[in-house]
Amino acid sequence: MADTGRHPAAPAPDPDPGPAETDPETDGGAAEDGASADGAAAGSSSADGTSTEPEAGGAEAAETAAALSESQAELAAQRELRERIEQRKAEKAGPIAAGAKLSGQAADLLAAVRAVESGAEVDPSLLRAPAPTAPPPAQDTTPARAPEAPSAPRAAAPGAVSAVRAVLAEGGAPEALAGQVATVLGEQAPHVLREDPWQLLAVPGVRPEQADGFARALLGAACGPGDERRAAALVGWLLERAALQGHTALEASSVRGALAGHAVPEPDEAVQHAIAEGAVLVFQDGLDEDVEETESEAGEAEGGEQEAAAPVPVLLGLDRYALAEESLADGLARLVKTGPDASWEEAAATAASPSAAELIRAVAGHGLVLHTGGEAARAEPVALAEAARALGMRVVVAAHGENGRGRLGAGAVTVAGLLAGAEGPGRDADGTFALDLLVVLDAPQLDVETAAVIVESLPDGSRLVLSGDPGVLWSAGAGRVFADLLAAGVCPRIASRTPDSGPIGELVSGIGIGELNQVEAPGKEVVIVPVRDAGEAVHRTVQLVADSVPRAFGVTAGQTQVITVGHGGSAGTRALNAALKQRLNPGPGRFGGFDPGDRVAYVPSPGRTLQGSVLSADTEGLRLDCEGEAVVVPRERVESAVRHGWALTAHQAAGMRWPAAVVVLPGDAAQGLSRPWVYTAFSRGERHLSVVHGMDQALPQAVAGVPSQERTTRLRPLIETLLAPAAQPG
Repeated sequence: MADTGRHPAAPAPDPDPGPAETDPETDGGAAEDGASADGAAAGSSSADGTSTEPEAGGAEAAETAAALSESQAELAAQRELRERIEQRKAEKAGPIAAGAKLSGQAADLLAAVRAVESGAEVDPSLLRAPAPTAPPPAQDTTPARAPEAPSAPRAAAPGAVSAVRAVLAEGGAPEALAGQVATVLGEQAPHVLREDPWQLLAVPGVRPEQADGFARALLGAACGPGDERRAAALVGWLLERAALQGHTALEASSVRGALAGHAVPEPDEAVQHAIAEGAVLVFQDGLDEDVEETESEAGEAEGGEQEAAAPVPVLLGLDRYALAEESLADGLARLVKTGPDASWEEAAATAASPSAAELIRAVAGHGLVLHTGGEAARAEPVALAEAARALGMRVVVAAHGENGRGRLGAGAVTVAGLLAGAEGPGRDADGTFALDLLVVLDAPQLDVETAAVIVESLPDGSRLVLSGDPGVLWSAGAGRVFADLLAAGVCPRIASRTPDSGPIGELVSGIGIGELNQVEAPGKEVVIVPVRDAGEAVHRTVQLVADSVPRAFGVTAGQTQVITVGHGGSAGTRALNAALKQRLNPGPGRFGGFDPGDRVAYVPSPGRTLQGSVLSADTEGLRLDCEGEAVVVPRERVESAVRHGWALTAHQAAGMRWPAAVVVLPGDAAQGLSRPWVYTAFSRGERHLSVVHGMDQALPQAVAGVPSQERTTRLRPLIETLLAPAAQPG
């Protein structure tokens, strides 16, 4: 049966996701402390599903706004590269007039899914996928010239902010949100809010119950739980929240169930209205029409006794992720069709290892190649790049972040730097990268929007290698690009035969297959430190970082990274960083809680963490040294974008490594563990790993039986449809 992009389908986001103390950090940043809209509801959940702190108020919401609006500006610049996808979508079908009844495929799909759920017979034609779109001609696949990403978000006009502030005050919402509301909703924000108060849900951190209170204050008896404006806003909010959990789409039935949980009286009609208003898009992917007809004919030949095939689920998604996945699938299909190049054979013959030779031969024959392996296996794509340069090709090797770039040596770039034009070869006159081969390491950290921009920026005839360890945590952003491509099998997959050596490598290899084994560590490469409670865990962690590890291994405290499950809780990053600062760099915190010499984690955009140290502060902001680069964080962004960085979450640490790692596992954080979390955390130390262990049997149980949280995505069925004739086993 064809894959539907459901891995498996995730339930609708839980309105009460649980305490942040045990929730793993998913955005790699400091913005998970987004303020409640009412500025007072202790323990209420922010838009990303993590609990807000009791002290989080309107001021903190404004700080969070700066961080999120800057990342939104960067994404807006990237989305300009996908204008051709929007145009193509617009050509396929015009917009549905607001308030009109559904017609065409959208109505058919909703009718079909309701019939399936009720057990009624369904017309098979309603569940057929649209005919695969033929790949566009080569001259039409060249992306438009890439615009420069703005260095700062466009500030809302003071007059608009003042008008928004007045509306917020009238509705009882914190006036500190005015700047963010004006940025998100535009200059017409005051009018928009008066006409549709639930548009406040478009602001990150605002909860449905808070938007309801705001609407009641403005509209009085004219609003209710069944208001169509409320329903459309809730659908969009649910999908945005799902995207923060990694999903690019949700099943329509899950969305209806979540709407019912928010007291929407007619969830089915609410979904139809949201579609009609253009708030969401409808999809059904992955059903092969030819296969369906063949199976139908076979069933008729057997006398009609054929078991009905499982229907393809109807998915709902937001425009931005739909366009990104379609764009990415189109671009990958273009790369897959790149022809072979015989000039690589001599380079393969002289490769340093059999795995490297296999990778070189695969790239010689294909435009898209996947490479899997651990830290030691990174030498193979690096050898590939060197071989390509020896052939006179233009080559770039990109890592997820600065830490990974530093481990590769001179010439490597970061993905963010490459896309921004700050690193790498720049772009040709037509806007594509001036290169023949791009090697992207840490590929599991690619979200769908970043991957789409990368692929659309590659010129025709170029080659792309995505390399990474499939056992680590997935990207902070929406999608699971690397995993979807591995599952689709539309291009060669080269599995490295170079294992990570030593006791740490042996331990991590076992975790990857669900086994937590005892390993021989004669040099104390792996040490387990049992603790009874969180207080003891914090104490032993400080002792390890400040005394034990430096004494035994000659590794300084600055070369040792503490990793824990979440930011909150009695042994989360906040508590650990406070204790570590007190021991390693005590001070009054005169620069917004920071002192010169403090180790920090700076998050310029969600999913990207830069480590550094505080140098000083002045009227411009907080001055940092991040991996040897001078960075100034504006004063208004310090609170939301900078944390102390002696302790990180595993999501923040993904793609980075240090000489020593101390992983803290307090007993109250067991529900935040999974096999990928343990795999990621335990593999961050190069020479030494200490595990401060207070979870008893929860740790082996997580390794054995808790795989990664599944994500609902569309990339796999899209790429399989485009490349069905060329599909090959991995």
